[in-house]
Amino acid sequence: MVGAENVIEMTPNKSNNYCCGGGGGFLQSGFTEERRAYGKVKFDQIMTTGADYCITGCHNCHAQVHDIGHHFGGTYGTVHIWTLICLSLGVLGPNERSYLGDDLKDVNVFHPETAL
Repeated sequence: MVGAENVIEMTPNKSNNYCCGGGGGFLQSGFTEERRAYGKVKFDQIMTTGADYCITGCHNCHAQVHDIGHHFGGTYGTVHIWTLICLSLGVLGPNERSYLGDDLKDVNVFHPETAL
């Protein structure tokens, strides 16, 4: 699960990557069908990777990528990067695991709340 062999970059990527369509206030604009139609490009890009998870860096991206995955029948989970960082540091609380799949949900790391 850990290591460069488990990272799948989208194509194109980095500065040439596609926007998910949820930023700039579009997520809250009320134009749901238009937002999803724009996000279809990102959905197809994610699905082409075959990855189990799409890791996002911001709330708008997370909400949009999660929504288009559900709307278009995606098979990937959507996870914030800080969720994985907290999981690896052992500080991810039990209530913060809702976006993790069964393969990560029960990763047994120390958390102060569980030691009480």
